[in-house]
Amino acid sequence: MDRTPLRRRALKADPAAQLALLDLQELDARADLLRHQRESMPELAEIASLTAERTELDGRRRDAQTAVEDLTAEQRKVDLDVEQVKARRVRDQERMAQGLISNPKDLERMQGELESLQRRITSLEDDELEVMARLEDAEKDLDALTTQVATTDDRLAELADARDRKLAELDEQLRTTADERGPVVAGLPADLLALYERLRASKNGIAVGALRARECGGCRLSLDPSELASIRSAPADEVLRHEECQRILVRTPESGL
Repeated sequence: MDRTPLRRRALKADPAAQLALLDLQELDARADLLRHQRESMPELAEIASLTAERTELDGRRRDAQTAVEDLTAEQRKVDLDVEQVKARRVRDQERMAQGLISNPKDLERMQGELESLQRRITSLEDDELEVMARLEDAEKDLDALTTQVATTDDRLAELADARDRKLAELDEQLRTTADERGPVVAGLPADLLALYERLRASKNGIAVGALRARECGGCRLSLDPSELASIRSAPADEVLRHEECQRILVRTPESGL
């Protein structure tokens, strides 16, 4: 760690400019917090989770829709088969009733065919009932999934509205903070501002701290007596750095020197 004595640092800046750094740090910290709030809104996580859930639900809904369509087609086919077999049975019964078949062997054959047709009708009607039951279950599944998708869409719309309102509020606060930051930055020497920006990038956004009650406002560590002695003897325009955290250290009336 750099333990270079504070008095050897050459950077100079008017004490008012050094105090202005504290205002700049407060504004930048506020902007950092606003950006963090913008990126970590609970609505964003819930929207992401619900969007994934909706994708899965909609896939199941499409599968259920396909199942309903397939079963509907199957039911139409079974219904048609039943109608065709029943129509054939009616025709044969009418021929027998009208006496159009007089040959005993033909009558016997026809009677056997009618019995066969009845068995076929019974089998087809059983199939018809089974398909109807499956179709009813498939339609219930489709209705349930459609309702879930619609409910999810409603919730996503609510979350999107809440997100957009919060984003608008946060963006407005960020614009206000940026507007306030401009004049502060304009009044700072270029070399001091450059040092501040470098430290912000390397110190998790905290580049400067006020010296209050013999404590660094950047890292919250107390200064040892030798460092405090160096600070007391430093010119007012000298830009100080805390030996422990290397942040800019700004003297204030509450420094306790």
